[in-house]
Amino acid sequence: MTASTPQSGPSPDEILEATESALSSITEVRSETSQVIFGQDEVVEQALVTILSGGHGLLVGVPGLAKTKLVETIGTVVGLNSARIQFTPDLMPSDILGAEVLEEAKDGSRNFRFIKGPIFAQLLMADEINRASPRTQSALLQAMQEYHVTIAGHAHELPRPFHVLATQNPLEQEGTYPLPEAQLDRFLMQIDVHYPDIEAERQILADTTGGNQSIAKPVLTAEQLQQMQQLVRSIPVGEGVMDAILRLVRAARPGEAEMPEVVAGDIAWGPGPRASQALMLTVRARALVQGRLSPSIDDVLALAQPVLQHRMALTFAARADGKTLGQTIDILKKLIA
Repeated sequence: MTASTPQSGPSPDEILEATESALSSITEVRSETSQVIFGQDEVVEQALVTILSGGHGLLVGVPGLAKTKLVETIGTVVGLNSARIQFTPDLMPSDILGAEVLEEAKDGSRNFRFIKGPIFAQLLMADEINRASPRTQSALLQAMQEYHVTIAGHAHELPRPFHVLATQNPLEQEGTYPLPEAQLDRFLMQIDVHYPDIEAERQILADTTGGNQSIAKPVLTAEQLQQMQQLVRSIPVGEGVMDAILRLVRAARPGEAEMPEVVAGDIAWGPGPRASQALMLTVRARALVQGRLSPSIDDVLALAQPVLQHRMALTFAARADGKTLGQTIDILKKLIA
């Protein structure tokens, strides 16, 4: 079996050595995170996969599921400088990006000085992102894609690494503005946060209502995280896994020959090439997080829904029949299972 690797990059022996070195750090990261976040192992794993892949994540769940706490904890554990923005309908783009102010010097001269906004952080938490107006939401687009912002014609580079972890309430839609498809596509994964089981909730009660609460400690530095992100891009991907990614993504596009007949009338629009790129990165990162040296088709199956669900939509007829994106993606996954 052949594998896809960068033409000019580290040798297989160097990748193996770097992977083995990273595994102990990743294990410690997960262990430290689990001291604060209980019963959300899959959510924590997907958030770490998002960060290790160098991307942005959208956490969707009802209030009170520790989404904010999760982002804060991950930022601390992986050594990133964090900032938080509470999105509201009256939030302006300048509240996120920053603005130029006119200053007068002692000699009477006047100059503009740029004051950086909270987006100039390595990890930005956009809390309830769908409560801001489309104009404010679009202020994040350039930053998420190009890693710089333009103010008054001048480009200002963002710190590296730069990640956005946004939260969204899926229930209360009054007073919210749905994220445009172009911005949704910038999120590497949509991470669904569900209720904890009874044992996890018992741990939450014991830890958070007593006198001493667990506090996460840093495990990595930003530089070490960047090295791991480069390592993820160096992990070889077998041709079988690459073919599975292509079959899965193309099967979700209306009009493609790969689309199964059973869902042919259900999908209004499907994922573009950015979904294939996202799967190629995230399956590598998931393999690393789980202590493996190369990804498998099981990784593709596990990440299909978080990578695809915000990059496609059902037709009105399919939704009227009670069909869901999750059910549709499960059908598509059978093509590669």
